[in-house]
Amino acid sequence: MYLNILLGSIEQGLLYSIMVLGVYITFRVLDYADLTVDGSFTLGAAVAAIMIVNGYNPWLGVLIAILAGAAAGIMTGALHTKLDIAPLLSGILSMIALYSINLRVMGKANVTLLRMDTVFSSLVDLGIAKSWVVIILGTLVTVVTVLLLWWFLNTELGLAMRATGDNTQMIRSLGVNTNTMKIIGLSISNGMVALSGALVAQYQSFADIGMGIGMIVVGLASVIIGEVLFGTSGIMRTLLAVAMGSVVYRLVIAIVLQLGLQPTDLKMFTALIVTIALASPIVKGKLQRLLKTGKDGQNVKG
Repeated sequence: MYLNILLGSIEQGLLYSIMVLGVYITFRVLDYADLTVDGSFTLGAAVAAIMIVNGYNPWLGVLIAILAGAAAGIMTGALHTKLDIAPLLSGILSMIALYSINLRVMGKANVTLLRMDTVFSSLVDLGIAKSWVVIILGTLVTVVTVLLLWWFLNTELGLAMRATGDNTQMIRSLGVNTNTMKIIGLSISNGMVALSGALVAQYQSFADIGMGIGMIVVGLASVIIGEVLFGTSGIMRTLLAVAMGSVVYRLVIAIVLQLGLQPTDLKMFTALIVTIALASPIVKGKLQRLLKTGKDGQNVKG
């Protein structure tokens, strides 16, 4: 039973890790709270599912899903940079619009992919267990995504994007168009989120209009867990930590469910995890200062 829990957590963690890496781009690199994620995740699932149902190659469906997600990111970026709408509100507006767009794409609230060819089917047909197929493909896609992101963030364009998130005024004074950086970052982020949604829909054999609800909170929780547990010294280490945070988050959820927590309580539990993770550096700092004060006091007495 424990092996099944571990394998299931790794499967889901790897597929969702691409979404988490997308959230990392906006949340940490751009310092942008992007709620588009809740809609673009479902958009990726909806586009991939409807293309598969209509007989297209599943990989082509994944590719179109990425482009659709990137377009959603551009829409949010345009709302923020061209119409001067606040980041949080621009994301909310895109998320609301995407709900109707996703229903238009699917034509109904749920599209099933049972007995349809998916990106996992070809390897399953070779006799490999689906769990291992998901782990192999999930690892491959995650590693390729991490390597591409690491390369991109070290290019001149990537460095300008990182500087945009760190100090917008400074990088603007150097002649960088920060609005363009934000639009590019949002499109990359939501393209990755849609890729994750496309893979998750094929993994669970359906796309549903509600599957993206709360995804931004899951993404933030995974990012913070990864950073706290595995560190952030260097871009590569941070990207790997964020991806691993997704697996750890799924493992924690699976363990908690085994202990008897109701699935309806998961949102509350996720919020609790995020709160603990966000508060941990502050609590750790206070404990270190308290311990240091205690040692200094003992030295003075000695």
